[in-house]
Amino acid sequence: MTEGPRGHTGAGGGHGGLIAFEGIDGCGKTTQSRLLAERIGALWTFEPGATGLGESLRALLLDRGEPGVDERSEALLMAADRAQHVAEVIRPALALGRWVVTDRYSASTLAYQGYGRGLDRGELAELIHWATAGLSPDLTVLIDVPVGLASTRRSGAGVPDDRFEGEAGGFHLRVADGYQRLAATASSPWLVVDGSGTVESVADAVWSGVAPLVGGARP
Repeated sequence: MTEGPRGHTGAGGGHGGLIAFEGIDGCGKTTQSRLLAERIGALWTFEPGATGLGESLRALLLDRGEPGVDERSEALLMAADRAQHVAEVIRPALALGRWVVTDRYSASTLAYQGYGRGLDRGELAELIHWATAGLSPDLTVLIDVPVGLASTRRSGAGVPDDRFEGEAGGFHLRVADGYQRLAATASSPWLVVDGSGTVESVADAVWSGVAPLVGGARP
């Protein structure tokens, strides 16, 4: 099932904008964000780690061989990565009138550090606003899958879990619930897509919701 963008008014063709893909680890958002970026000729990017500074921060945040990171430190490192990402990658592309598709953005902080870690979401929202200088996505696409399916997909990939992926199941349930709550209460447009189908069927569902925003069919 695909739920239409909540609060979406449409931007029309010819204008760039920011589309953020969100979801729990293993939901398929990286694949779907890449497919959409390719389809509309957008710049594809990701968090954390899309800049030189971000690459170093990503290692600190995700590598299980690195020293432990305090929850508040984790949130601040994520904010630093996002600030550099916006300044170095996203804003310059938007200034050129391009569409930007990012694999994770501000909602990840609210879902993971807020609902997952239990940090104050109001304070996190203020931190996000400051780090991004108020830059919000034109649309946030949530690829929604059950936690069990996401876990199975990660196991099948044969890649060792990073620090977040290796958290206990309760953490992932809180993050998944957080995303649902964020989508249900957002004042900005969200598109919720059932990610449990095939790559092709999910991509079709994403496109049906995104096409009005980016100006319709593309070759």
